Amino acid sequence: MTTLNTEIYNHDSNVDVTHKINTMELDNWINHLRYIKKELINLVGVCSEDLKDKLDDDHVLERFQKKEIENETLLNALLKYANSRSNIAECEDTQCDMIYITEHESYRRSYLYHLDKYRRLKDEFFSKVQGQFRLLNFSNQ
Repeated sequence: MTTLNTEIYNHDSNVDVTHKINTMELDNWINHLRYIKKELINLVGVCSEDLKDKLDDDHVLERFQKKEIENETLLNALLKYANSRSNIAECEDTQCDMIYITEHESYRRSYLYHLDKYRRLKDEFFSKVQGQFRLLNFSNQ
């Protein structure tokens, strides 16, 4: 099985199907982390320029900057992992396949954990911003 071809055929074994699905999933994770990278650049920009005086909370900016580093670290790890998956075709036994499958599960947990933390941070930020704008609108009336 080659990792480049992710089309699933009737004659594929269960392990081949698993590797192909994992490859597609990994591609989605990488694309999502690239999007989050762009989003974090925008959020850091907004926090450090447009909302700096209104938020009165440098902690939010610091947390977004920390999340940028974490996102980049995970993205680089997934890119390296994606390159290492080219050796899947060399697997000749179940033990070798299971190493790749177990490794993928580990990366899945890391990705989902990162995503959960990022979403919580973003939700917290938007709650604060929304609250600040409500206070500003109320005081301007």
